[in-house]
Amino acid sequence: MSNHVYKTLELTGSSPTGIEDAVQTAIAKAHETVRNIQWFQVTETRGHVVDGKVAHWQVGLKVGFTLD
Repeated sequence: MSNHVYKTLELTGSSPTGIEDAVQTAIAKAHETVRNIQWFQVTETRGHVVDGKVAHWQVGLKVGFTLD
């Protein structure tokens, strides 16, 4: 097993659908410009309420990727 050095990014994903979709959205967008994404950690979950119902989700993430 080789040694790796990781760099982390902090992202916020959002979705009207749910938490998992917010995570997927953030990672997919980061993947467009960041190579070698290896892991993520959910650090925060927030929501927006309208008329007593959850209208939107926001999820804070730390995303780790290996350096070349």
